[in-house]
Amino acid sequence: MQVLIRPRRSVLYMPGSNSRAIEKSRSLSADCLILDLEDAVSTNEKQTARDQVTSAVQAGGFGHREIVVRINALNTPWGTDDLNVVANLDIDAVLIPKAESHDDIDAVANILTQAGATELPIWIMAETPRGIINLDTIAAHPRVTVIVMGTSDLAKDLHVSPLGDRAGLQYALGAAIMAARAQGLDIIDGVYLDMNDTKGFEHACEQGRELGFDGKSLLHPRQISPANNAFGISQASADQAREIVDAWQAAREENKGVIVVHGRLVEQLHVDEAQRILHLHALLKERDKISQ
Repeated sequence: MQVLIRPRRSVLYMPGSNSRAIEKSRSLSADCLILDLEDAVSTNEKQTARDQVTSAVQAGGFGHREIVVRINALNTPWGTDDLNVVANLDIDAVLIPKAESHDDIDAVANILTQAGATELPIWIMAETPRGIINLDTIAAHPRVTVIVMGTSDLAKDLHVSPLGDRAGLQYALGAAIMAARAQGLDIIDGVYLDMNDTKGFEHACEQGRELGFDGKSLLHPRQISPANNAFGISQASADQAREIVDAWQAAREENKGVIVVHGRLVEQLHVDEAQRILHLHALLKERDKISQ
């Protein structure tokens, strides 16, 4: 399966009702912005948020940042209208909250198709026990491209803590990562609720990367830099990956079947991962140049 590699180290939620925050987001170093019409918006601000997100997207100016709009669920008074509006916006994806079945994605895809958005990718929130149980089937939907963990809602339903080592969430996190990788999808870790706990957030990022997540969803701009650092590619990692690729290519030219780099046996799987690292590192270096 050919997977499109795109940096998604930092995925920042932006309340659709906060026009000043959206304006500021155009200059932030986040890889992705989720313009939120759901949880971050009160009931009496839903229409205002939809209008402001529409205006902001139409105005553009977000540069390299991936733009995703999180709609309200279809079983709310706002979900269908959200989708019909989003279908006509130049965005990278639409994010669906509380996805629990393949049929949920079909319903969204059908509305998008009827509105003319036949190719708009769908991201899904994995944030309920039923959603986790059915995630392999949900992730197999052809319109789904990214999974975003909703660890706060999931922890509430499971009666566990979303903080610390997240012991009560480990099964769900592992199952979600497995479903994502089985379908060749990116997967983003959930938010860290204590925005003043810098060390705790850094630990959560490190844990997320070790578990296999591609990035972290964020609540505040101050969390962007630690997330970018944790989920980025260091120069040392890139150099090591280059050694592996170069050694493998040299061995092929010499018709050698086995190579060893720094005492470690190298096989095709290591080369594949090294090439992924080099590709992502190149993308991030180019992005840094543009941002300077």
